[in-house]
Amino acid sequence: MFDSIRNHKKYLMGFLLILIIPSFVLFGVQGFTDFNQRGEAVATVDGHDIRKSEWDEAHRNEAQRLREQMPNLDAKLLDSDAARYATLERLVRDRVLAAAVQKDHLYTSDQRLARALQEDPGIAALRKPDGSLDVERYAQMVARQGLTPEGFEARIRSDLSMRQVLGGVQGTGFAPSAVAQVSLNAFFERREVRVLTLAAKDFAAKVAPTDAEIEQFYKDNQALFQAPEQIDVEYLVLDAAEIAKGLTLNEEDLRAYYKENVAKLSGDEERRASHILLNAAAGAPAEEREKVKAKAQALLAQVRKAPETFAAVAKANSQDAGSAAKGGDLEFFGRGAMVKPFEDVVFSLKKGEISDLVETEFGYHIIQLTDIKAPKQKTFEEMRPQIEADLKKQQAQKRFAESADGFGNTVYEQAESLKPAADQFKLEIKTAKGLTRQPVPGSGVLANERLLSALFAPDSVQNKRNTEAIETASGQLTAARVVNHAPARTLPLAEVRDSVRARLIAQRSAQMAKEEGARKLEALKSGSDTTALPASVVVSRDNPQGVSGQVLRAALSTDPKQLPSWAGVDLGEQGYAIVKVEKVLPRATPSAQNQEVQQYAQWWNAAEAQAHYELLKQRFKVKILVPEPKQ
Repeated sequence: MFDSIRNHKKYLMGFLLILIIPSFVLFGVQGFTDFNQRGEAVATVDGHDIRKSEWDEAHRNEAQRLREQMPNLDAKLLDSDAARYATLERLVRDRVLAAAVQKDHLYTSDQRLARALQEDPGIAALRKPDGSLDVERYAQMVARQGLTPEGFEARIRSDLSMRQVLGGVQGTGFAPSAVAQVSLNAFFERREVRVLTLAAKDFAAKVAPTDAEIEQFYKDNQALFQAPEQIDVEYLVLDAAEIAKGLTLNEEDLRAYYKENVAKLSGDEERRASHILLNAAAGAPAEEREKVKAKAQALLAQVRKAPETFAAVAKANSQDAGSAAKGGDLEFFGRGAMVKPFEDVVFSLKKGEISDLVETEFGYHIIQLTDIKAPKQKTFEEMRPQIEADLKKQQAQKRFAESADGFGNTVYEQAESLKPAADQFKLEIKTAKGLTRQPVPGSGVLANERLLSALFAPDSVQNKRNTEAIETASGQLTAARVVNHAPARTLPLAEVRDSVRARLIAQRSAQMAKEEGARKLEALKSGSDTTALPASVVVSRDNPQGVSGQVLRAALSTDPKQLPSWAGVDLGEQGYAIVKVEKVLPRATPSAQNQEVQQYAQWWNAAEAQAHYELLKQRFKVKILVPEPKQ
């Protein structure tokens, strides 16, 4: 058979080409690759699908960003259906705005992009003392986001263009003060209420469940009494900090490092200067600036003739309100504290010397250097601990970088065991038992969300393979494998009887509180004695006086035309509340009325922008194809 195929391979290849080429003509190469890789559509915008793979990636990125911003954020919130759906809504919103940018031909100029980058505080922090951008650090910053500098700038340009879509609507909205006050007065209206709470716990003593009732409650609610899925694991940690601890440094290296860096290690020089400033705004007419400059030249000539009068001249003429009263004294400062032209001159002067005119964005300065504070040069022995720490850190980072790829490759290529990697990199295999999907604070690398997700992945659980090498901290890689897996299980009644009984009592106590509360409410509405009600309290949205949100909503939503009015509030497991609204009071006089009106205007503008976005969704025929999770 194989001889026949080999002998007729030319005919066979021709036949296969006849079958394959038409399919490529119809669908293209991209169609073949996209078909299986991108998954089903979860939304459509302007006729283009958003695939589940894109949604998953966007949510991973969003979750990672939130974890970095808020390390103590509960991981369950990020993994919830509501959080995932919110990510999809943001993804849809971005696609809608991008479509509007394209269809309406909106564009961000190079000048606007440059201004946005200059105003970014993260980028501003990367500037060198001379004011120029540290290009290497800038590239590292954007690389951490998985981008090149060009890609990062393209993303910023795209963001600025998309802001124009809603910004044009949001920026033109306005809310007259009279209209704002009507809404604000209604929102902050106060009500005098009396609230009687029937706490569920007060009925607990009346509940005495039988063994049969406990058993039946257990059977009906087994989901409440489950032991979570658990794993026992072993893991390896490649850590730059641990590498540093095992390093021994050469005495010659320590002394060489000291000689090369003694000035930096001892601290920075500081200088003390006084100045006379005459303000001249950068945008002022040239004529006006020339007048200011001429006056500054006259003052410069005056202080150069009599340097001892500098303080008096500064006090009488300087327009720097912060230093004029002190004779222009700016006290000691180091590099980076002043604008660059001013700083450059100060650090070029000799003690007692007076500068020429110095022009900055603030105007014209005359500077006198009054003192120099050179740092005391520290001895080698004084600096030894810091030098050792610095050198160990540097060498450890270098060794870590050299080992990282090899570590990752070894745990991946020899996925059945961590021992080869442990032997190669001289690491200790550590173990842990009873891990669950939820990270436990304080458990070190095992609290890392990404590591736990990898450990509970099907391949790790079913095949007991090593996870990939995961970055669990800066300068730290961790690989782990599951050695034992226990699926979630319902705990036997004997183990949870006390918990079952407590839940049953709580449920019945709450029900008794509601029934008693409903009876009392009907009696009070019918004219029963109200003296047993607590004293009245004035509540409002901005001052709830400790009243729960449910009770406050009930009090503020009763009809103010029928006073006194009554409401009953089901507090769930907490019990029941009876609310009597006795008076409706106007809002208290606001302390910052203008500020509130401005806030209202912002809310109004945001509402108009949202309304415009809803119209854009209709324009681009947006469809979200997955159901919104129930609250």
